Amino acid sequence: MKRRTIITILIVAVLAVAAYFGYQGYQQAQAAANTNLQTETIQRGDVTALVGATGTVYANQTAMLTWQTSGQIEQVFVKLGDSVHANQVLSELKKSSVPQTIILAEADLVNAKRALESLIQSGVAQAQAQLGLAQAQDALNEAQDRRASKNFQRASALTIDEARTNLELARLEKNRTEQIFDKFDHLPIDNPERMVSYSAYLDAQRRLQRAEANLNFLMSEPNELEIEKADASLAVAEANLMEAQREWDRLKNGPDPEEIKAAEARIVAIEATLGMVRLEAPFGGTITVINIKPGDQVVPGSSSIRIDDLSRLMVDVQVPEVDINRIQVGQASRLTFDAIMGKEYEGTIIEVGRVGVPAAGLVNFAVTIELNGVDESVRPGMTAGVNIVVDQITDVLIVPNRAVRLRDGQQVVYILREGVPMPVRIQIGAVSDGYSEVLFGDVMEGDVVVLNPPTQFEAGPPPFMR
Repeated sequence: MKRRTIITILIVAVLAVAAYFGYQGYQQAQAAANTNLQTETIQRGDVTALVGATGTVYANQTAMLTWQTSGQIEQVFVKLGDSVHANQVLSELKKSSVPQTIILAEADLVNAKRALESLIQSGVAQAQAQLGLAQAQDALNEAQDRRASKNFQRASALTIDEARTNLELARLEKNRTEQIFDKFDHLPIDNPERMVSYSAYLDAQRRLQRAEANLNFLMSEPNELEIEKADASLAVAEANLMEAQREWDRLKNGPDPEEIKAAEARIVAIEATLGMVRLEAPFGGTITVINIKPGDQVVPGSSSIRIDDLSRLMVDVQVPEVDINRIQVGQASRLTFDAIMGKEYEGTIIEVGRVGVPAAGLVNFAVTIELNGVDESVRPGMTAGVNIVVDQITDVLIVPNRAVRLRDGQQVVYILREGVPMPVRIQIGAVSDGYSEVLFGDVMEGDVVVLNPPTQFEAGPPPFMR
């Protein structure tokens, strides 16, 4: 028994000595590690919460101008970097090199303008419409009278009596001339007296026939064909009157607005044809590309000059759906560019997408940012790093972002306690570029936090003493 007790005591003593020297070594290792630690004192401050993204700069308006016809470049009136205003002529083709239809359009334009001027200022059309209406009314009245006459005997009793009288007179005249002719009938045919008397006799016979036919016509009633003709004439007269009335209604208050519109449209079409010989700026901006020189031959669709409105520059970024509800129109943003070192620009959100777009398993929303107060260093096509300011928090407990670590799925920082870094659980809120808000945790203002804790730091005693 005594021997076992002695052995046990010796083993304990050896372990104690080993633990002592091990702990001393651990402290020395910790002290050596502490000499390389970077630390910072926790304090209160302000946090600007940001949402980061990247995008490409583009101009407010961009247009690549192309030719609509073929021809040879005569002049280029601008150079790279020039500022131009809307409708300014940028380049022109030789008129002799363009298709004949464009050359003839100049004469067509003169005629079209003349026609419009005559339409607006001349009263001839109005007067003609008024005359046409009056003539159509007269024609209708006559057609109505003719049709009405077909419902009765062809003539009144007085007219018929007159026709009978004319018939009797024609008979008397025929008998009288016949008696005279009988006196000379025996003479030769070429005898003057015989010829005169025979001619008078024939003329009297013709008048008698006409008088008989006239009386017979007046005493008869109209037939179906005459009635149909009268009906047709009446229908035509009524249609003509309606058409004349429409024309008068259209012109009585001046030129027809529709005709004026048509004449103006013709002028616009001709001017558009003439405009094919030149390129004009569709809006004010800066010339950023020129692909043509005088003497070049171009065809329809040839891209020649690009113009950009650089007065406003935009950046489109894609924001994940988890952050989109923190983004609003009017929020400020900060922009940096790889091509512009050491300088930060400001921007303002002007549009937030309402519909998300799936991409690589995520859903992103388009956000448009307008740059404020840019200089010539910022150019369309540059890649911009964008930080959108989503919250501004003042006078809160903050820790450096470099100090925050994940341990067992929890956010922790390492606080120096008696010279030894100890992990402390925290929960952070708003995050800025360099600092994060501490919502809760066992830290306070004045604590020293480790920025670069070694990976071997663990909570509790050294591993060999556990």
